[in-house]
Amino acid sequence: MTEALLPNPQGLARAATLLRDGQLVAFPTETVYGLGGDARSDMAVARIFAAKNRPTFNPLIIHVPDLATAQTLARFSPLALQLAARFWPGPLTLVLPLIEGSLSALATAGLDTVAIRVPAHPTAQALLRAAGIPLAAPSANPSGKISPTAAAHVAAGLTGRIAAILDGGPCAVGLESTILALDPPMLLRPGGVPVEQIEPVTGPLAAPGPQITAPGQLASHYAPDAAVRLNAGTARPGETLIGFGPVPGHLTLSASGDLTEAAAALFATLRAADMLAGPEGRIAIAPIPDHDLGRAINDRLRRAAAPR
Repeated sequence: MTEALLPNPQGLARAATLLRDGQLVAFPTETVYGLGGDARSDMAVARIFAAKNRPTFNPLIIHVPDLATAQTLARFSPLALQLAARFWPGPLTLVLPLIEGSLSALATAGLDTVAIRVPAHPTAQALLRAAGIPLAAPSANPSGKISPTAAAHVAAGLTGRIAAILDGGPCAVGLESTILALDPPMLLRPGGVPVEQIEPVTGPLAAPGPQITAPGQLASHYAPDAAVRLNAGTARPGETLIGFGPVPGHLTLSASGDLTEAAAALFATLRAADMLAGPEGRIAIAPIPDHDLGRAINDRLRRAAAPR
């Protein structure tokens, strides 16, 4: 039985107790809902992989309430400290050298680095402080499926497989965090902090290599059940069209062409289109400008459309 909790003192205390006992609790961040478990516990992290049916070679992002806590888990270079000062709390994940013995090896997929961030959502902050432990928290959905931006999305995929869902309302950003590796600065995943805001701090960002070194790098990911076609100006027979800007559709990410609005609506709209399309249907998606948050949106859409 999965408990439904509210972000009041009683709900936060219950969620914190469950987490300290090694159970899993889904909670809101400003990006998407995360599936939290004690990042120090092999058993709790194994439960995350089991609940999501997630490949264990794919590392997890560790969530902490502040920089001071992050520095007990990872080694920060001067550049990492600059980035943390500029973008934390917020939707930026840094991949940094791991302090040995601080976390479960399952959480880092056996790597000598850790992906870590400080979320800005007040409910996430309250939960992290109430639990007093670092939380491994991938998106709270079955692996490879559409990320959840509301408690109902979590319930649809994970009810009966996790201990509780802490309902903090819809997520404001709606895209997962941007992931950066450092030394040299490298963009591993575009996300909620646009590259255009990061490069003034880091200089030009390199592209990642073929190895999986951080979450969200699988080729097929964030996928609805229906097949997806990108850069569609109109719907073909049997397709449900997701519009953007001047391209109308059965649904739209943003009728005004606002990329922030589109990012926040992306996963909920994919879910709605998947329901409209049905088991034999297809989804077509209008072109999205490939700059600012559009770069992250297009990354998610390419993975949603990848062969699987």
